[in-house]
Amino acid sequence: MHKSAIGMVFIIFVTVLGFSACTSTPTPASQKIPVVATTSILADVVSRVGGDRVDVTSLVPPGANEHEYQPSPRDIAAVTDAALVFEVGLGLEEFMETIILNAGTQIEPVTVSEGITTLEFSGGGDEHFSADPHVWLDPANVIVWVQNIESALSAYDPAHSDVYSANSAAYIEELQSLDQWIVEETSLIPPGNRLIVTDHMLFGYFAEKYDFTVVGAIIPSYSSAAEASAQDLAALEDAITQYGVKVILVGNTVNPSLASRIADDTGIRLVQFYTGSLSEADGPA
Repeated sequence: MHKSAIGMVFIIFVTVLGFSACTSTPTPASQKIPVVATTSILADVVSRVGGDRVDVTSLVPPGANEHEYQPSPRDIAAVTDAALVFEVGLGLEEFMETIILNAGTQIEPVTVSEGITTLEFSGGGDEHFSADPHVWLDPANVIVWVQNIESALSAYDPAHSDVYSANSAAYIEELQSLDQWIVEETSLIPPGNRLIVTDHMLFGYFAEKYDFTVVGAIIPSYSSAAEASAQDLAALEDAITQYGVKVILVGNTVNPSLASRIADDTGIRLVQFYTGSLSEADGPA
């Protein structure tokens, strides 16, 4: 399969990727540990570390937008019944505040991004976030996730810490190989073409790691639920023309209508890809 195009790099990256313990009774060794993760990507990582020992529920279903998600009573029940709850943190899951307020037990989610060196927003500030929450766009940050997940599972279920350690080590090797693959593939792109325009500000970690330039975003915010002004859109179109950007990258959970208009105005391509969500199990990611 041809993989030199940068759009495929993003798709394959997310494809491979694929909270502290609540007050609950330890799960018997013969039963799977009920675990909740906030997003489908995080749920996939938790599943890789926990293996057959965990039964993982994702609050945000595949194909849904984590920035716009509204929790249901079913989500509240899942969190209430979970032995462990994992979240990305950094303000990504604003819906968790509602769940925690309505859950019947005291919940202390494990924040898997703890320990990651975060990037500050370079666009002048975003009142909803203290730092860029899209940390999973750098495999090295996902390795931190894996280590934090392993620690939480081992603390809850110390009798099987060797299982979590082995699963963690195997997955970290895959992530390191993925990192090297991205380095090799992106090296084929001339430096002058390493320009990124997306639907919202989400590629800071990828750009810093692999030497890309984020020219701008349709919505100059970490959240795709925010709105862009006419002035923002006009400035972005000017920047696209000035820098010779070739594509607009739009996440699979975002309405592409505004991006389509900008692509038409500037004469460039629109490419949809996976960013904050995996596909269903029988899909491409």
